[in-house]
Amino acid sequence: MWDGQKPIEWVGGSKDDVRRFPPVARQRAGYQLDLIQSGEEPTDWKSMENVGQGVREIRIKCKDGAFRVFYVVNRPEAVYVLHAFRKTTEKTDKRDIDVAKARFKSLD
Repeated sequence: MWDGQKPIEWVGGSKDDVRRFPPVARQRAGYQLDLIQSGEEPTDWKSMENVGQGVREIRIKCKDGAFRVFYVVNRPEAVYVLHAFRKTTEKTDKRDIDVAKARFKSLD
């Protein structure tokens, strides 16, 4: 029975990426993903069209630092989580963009 929430599909190692977050960041990421599954907007997000069409990033801040979760919003069947990481510089690292792009391309 469908409960009105889209399922989450973890692409590549994205689930392990989130599991490696410190507890507070992991809890906040889970809450934001739950909002998305229910059809709501996360509290702090940014479009990441440079990764792929419909890709967004959830922005999480806590005492342990800044964390990001890239996900695909425009697929009717599921929420696809592409990549999650700790942000350590002002600009998103090219390596993280490349990981997300490769995982996005694997969806087609």
